[in-house]
Order: sequence, then C-alpha cells, then structure tokens
Amino acid sequence: MKIAVILFILMYVLIIFLPKYRVWAALGIAALFLVLGILPIGEVPAAINWNALMMMSGTMILVYYFIESGMPGKIADLLLGKSKNLMMVTIYMSLFSGLISAFIDNVATVLIVAPVAVAICRQLKVSPVSMVLSIAVSSNLQGAATLVGDTTSIMLGSYANMDFLDFFWMKGRPGIFFAVELGAALTIPVMIFLFRKDTAPISHSGTSKVKTILPTFLLLLMIAMLIGASFIKNKPDVTNGLICLALAALMMIVDAVQMHSIEGTRNALKNVDYQTLLLLLGLFLVIEGVTEAGVIDRLADLIGSLGDKSTFILYTVIVWGSVLISAFIDNIPYVATMLPVLTEICAKTGIEPCLLYFGLLTGATLGGNITPIGASANITGVGILRREGYNVSFPEFARIGIPFTFVAVMGGYLLNWFLWS
Repeated sequence: MKIAVILFILMYVLIIFLPKYRVWAALGIAALFLVLGILPIGEVPAAINWNALMMMSGTMILVYYFIESGMPGKIADLLLGKSKNLMMVTIYMSLFSGLISAFIDNVATVLIVAPVAVAICRQLKVSPVSMVLSIAVSSNLQGAATLVGDTTSIMLGSYANMDFLDFFWMKGRPGIFFAVELGAALTIPVMIFLFRKDTAPISHSGTSKVKTILPTFLLLLMIAMLIGASFIKNKPDVTNGLICLALAALMMIVDAVQMHSIEGTRNALKNVDYQTLLLLLGLFLVIEGVTEAGVIDRLADLIGSLGDKSTFILYTVIVWGSVLISAFIDNIPYVATMLPVLTEICAKTGIEPCLLYFGLLTGATLGGNITPIGASANITGVGILRREGYNVSFPEFARIGIPFTFVAVMGGYLLNWFLWS
C-alpha cells in the first residue's frame, strides 16, 4: 500500500511539473504497478474503461466531420449575434454544455460543444482557454443531475434501485437534480466575476456556411441513442461505446462513398487525440492498482468510522472528503466502494440513506473539477486546447476549477442537508 501511494503521488508530481510528458508519466507509473505486482496483469483488461475509450474515439471522429462541415462556425455566428460581449458568450456556452451533460456522457458533451467555443474564439481572435475550461467543468458539474448524466449516477441508481424520476422527486422530497441545479446557478456569479474584463462589445457579422448537415444529424442521433440506451437494463458495459463507434464508422463510409476517396477517413483517424486516450489508459491502470492495494478501502473505512459521532460531521466529511479524493483519483471505484459502507452506516444509525447517497454523489462528481486530470471531461478539454496550441497549467485550470467546485458543492451540500437531514 505504501509503495502504491508513493508511486501515485510521484505520477501526479510529474504530471504537474512536466505537463509535456504527462502521458509518459501515467503510462510509466502504470508499467511500474505491473512490474512490481501491485496490479496483477490478469486484472488489466477489467481495469480499463473500454466503454469510455470507445465513446471518446467514436465521438472524436464524428466531431472532426462536424467541424469540417462548418456547423460550429454557424452556431458561433448565432450565439455571437445574440450576445453583447465575450463574457455572456462564455456563460451561455457553459450553461448549454451543462444542460447537454445532464443527459449524455460528460466527455461526449465536451467533444461536441468545445469545437463551437474554439470557432467563436477564433472569429473574435481571443484565447479559447477560459471558455473551453468553463465548458469542461460545467459539463462535469451537471453530470450528477440525472440518472443518465454520469457513470456515478448510474451506479447509484442501480445500487439504490432508483429510476429516472427519483433523481427529481423521491420519497416525497426533491431529489439531487435540484441540488445540482442550484450549484450550477451559483456558478453564474462566479463566471461574471472571473470574466468581468471580457465586456467589450462584440462586432460580428455571420458569414459561415454549412457544407453538409449529416455530421450534425449523426451527433444528435448519438445523443438520442445514448439517452435511449440508458433505460435498457442489463445491457453490455460497452453499449455506449459501440453506439459512438458505429455512428463514426457510418460517417466514414458515407464520406468515402460520396467523395470516392478515403482521404477524409484518413484525416478523421489522424485527428483522433491519441495522447488523451493514452493518458486515460494509464490513469485507469494506476487507479486500479491503488484500488487493488487497498488504499480506497482504507479511506472508506476512515470516513465510515465517523458515523457514531455526529450525522452532520459524517455528512460533511463525506461531501468534502469526496471532493478532495475525487480531485486526484477516479470517482468510479471510490463511489463503488463507499456505497455499501454508507448503507451499513445508515442501517446501524438510522440515518436517512438518501442524505449520504446524495452527499457522496455531490462531492465525488463535482470534486473532479479541482484539477485538470480529476475528471475525463477536464482531460478532454485540456487535450482539445493542447491541439489548438494552448498548454494549460495547473494554476491556470485551478483559477476556474476551484471556484466552480466550491460554490457548486456548497450549494448542493446545503440543499441536500436541508431537504434530507
């Protein structure tokens, strides 16, 4: 366990201070976990979230065609025509990404919305860093709003036998949806403050043209199919990934047939962000190694030991402890470990389970916004910026991520306590 913790910390130190080599840092530490036997080789296939990697790959291909079609530029024209200044555009884009991510995967949301932000900033000749990061953290924030918005929400729904409507209204009380939306509303003043200098009037005349609507149609179809698939019980774990890859393959086939050439297909495959995929691959292995070493179990036991002292203290530690933990490790194994711990605590103490369940989901889902590698959506957003020539540092990300996280978690933390304590 000590070696696992030391290697885990070393990986983060390397990622923070040597961001250009972050992929090699993650893969190198993952290799050490395998060599040292911390992560058994036989556990490697199960440790990798193939569904997430497949979803990202398929969506990246569709987004390439979406960008090439000119649709992001057209959407940018429409948004700029309705916005007084860059600050309002950033707020609109953030809220828009949050709305989408309440119903589909956060990474897919970033891949769809971020190109529009880049197109807007390119037209205005400004840096897209703030807007893309706001989109990423907003999409991560709203993932806990519904049963289908995030993997952790699906896990809670399955574990607690909750359906889609239970996230809105459960046991005669408002569900976690309203706590998440309160947190989202509280980020608006944060954005107004952070981007208060971006108030120069926008002078823009829309000139973008759309070559084809097929990529846009397929992206909308992907969203509809992902929502529909979320209601299917006992489906394969890679269902969402297969949907995204199938639609991407369809797009490439149609393009090759129409153009009588595979040049477009070749360019689409070249534009897949393989660095981000490899980074996630390394992180999946390292996190599974930490889990195998018992680190997450130890943390869960430590938090659970507070149940005999005070409900409020326990709830507070669960929420804010989850924020800190999920800022550095994947929230999926953490939530999976904590759900039975919380159930046992509630059985012994008589605490309403939804109070602790919703507190766990609030902290674990939103906590990933503290660091650029705390959530897949943030990794994706940073990867998009890197491809545009902008390298995002930890302090630069923290300038947006930390205030977003604090106000959003605080809103959910207080409302959940008020409704369920």
